[in-house]
Amino acid sequence: MSQKPKPKPSHGLAACPGCAEPLDSGDRFCGACGYDLSAVPAAETEPDRPTVAIVTPVVWPAAPPREAGSLSTATQHPGDLPGTDSGGRDLPTMAVRTDGPVPAPQGTDTPPSGTPTSGGDFELAAPDPRTAVQVDPPGSPQPAQPASPAQPAQPTQPPAVAPDAAALCVACRAGRVDTDGYCENCGHAQPRERDHMEQELGTVAAVSDRGLRHHRNEDAFAVSATTLPDGSPAALAIVCDGVSSATRPDEASAAAAQAAGASLLAALPRGIHPQQAMHEAIVAAAEAVNSLAEEPGTDGAEHDPHRNSPACTIVGSVVADGLLIVGWVGDSRVYWVPDDRTTPAARLTEDDSWAAQMVAAGLMNEAEAYADERAHAITGWLGADAYELDPHTAAFKPDRSGVVVVCTDGLWNYAEGAEDMARAVPPDAAGRPLGAAQVLVGHALDGGGHDNITVALLPFTVTPPGAGSA
Repeated sequence: MSQKPKPKPSHGLAACPGCAEPLDSGDRFCGACGYDLSAVPAAETEPDRPTVAIVTPVVWPAAPPREAGSLSTATQHPGDLPGTDSGGRDLPTMAVRTDGPVPAPQGTDTPPSGTPTSGGDFELAAPDPRTAVQVDPPGSPQPAQPASPAQPAQPTQPPAVAPDAAALCVACRAGRVDTDGYCENCGHAQPRERDHMEQELGTVAAVSDRGLRHHRNEDAFAVSATTLPDGSPAALAIVCDGVSSATRPDEASAAAAQAAGASLLAALPRGIHPQQAMHEAIVAAAEAVNSLAEEPGTDGAEHDPHRNSPACTIVGSVVADGLLIVGWVGDSRVYWVPDDRTTPAARLTEDDSWAAQMVAAGLMNEAEAYADERAHAITGWLGADAYELDPHTAAFKPDRSGVVVVCTDGLWNYAEGAEDMARAVPPDAAGRPLGAAQVLVGHALDGGGHDNITVALLPFTVTPPGAGSA
């Protein structure tokens, strides 16, 4: 779980580059070593960029204005927006239907979520932060060829309080379980619904586990599949990690994951460029978390102004139309692991964290920075008391097949480097993403399971030239 640092000073550094002493807003010199803060190069305080410099940053034009009373936007064609692939070439355009609603995927009579109909504009209902984030919104499209209809993530353990008031404790098998989820006889906490969750669609899978040291799971995820306007498939995964030092971190991660997933499902079928859709999804997630600061918790208690507002980190990926899109705020990560393990793997995100700042400033190497007790103090998160919302997004166009690993630090703490992650990912991960995600969670548990663990896998397939039917 991530931890929030003290408020960020105006000079952009949380700690002195010379001695790592905490700094206050307005400091011109370090009070401990006298370091001249005005001499810090601008590059040390610039926003994080992808670790792998594959793509030219995209500057999106202003979105079309919304109609009064509607949350939908006009359809934007990918070809209308700038972007380049790893070779510096323009991103491919995609034919978009303009003569009517987007056709429903094969096997369903319901139009994709977010598709305009003859009855008027589509409106996305405000998400309920406390509903299960793994359940796709009603009417959301399913994969073109799913193995089975998308189902909500199924907990592998019973809920904390069974419907039967005389439910027995799973530990002592003698005491009754109280309404607070603890045994009246031995005091043992009963398994909660979010202790272990799994979900698999035809093209994406995710697993989340409480780990071995925490009393609850403060991670959340949302995975789904849809179709683009030309009928081609798209898969998405969102993973959120609650900030442990904040109030109600489990509610924050659930709200963010659900809001971001619903935003992507509404945007992609309308032809919005996946990278812009990812940016808007992170903004929607931030708004959902911000709203929790004004609401009572699940226990009915009002928000305490003397405690940190609910907060979480977010990371996500979309695989669509030959593109790999990533977006994040915080220290959860995305890795690229090619099927051909003789070619290098890569980390596609850069942490918003103290350790990343130290490495970027050249004050420590990665091994030293992440061994420090301040390593996981984050400098970016979603929440009402965040410094500012600065979503990072990047677009990639891999030239080979592989698998995209989207995970919280509960996993990457045990496979930090890209090559370490590639060794942990099973060779057949692209063919059985759920099994591979289970293996990765097991890898973290075997390593100590000190944190909540969440991982989602999205296979990325490159069709060889000339393949397919004529």
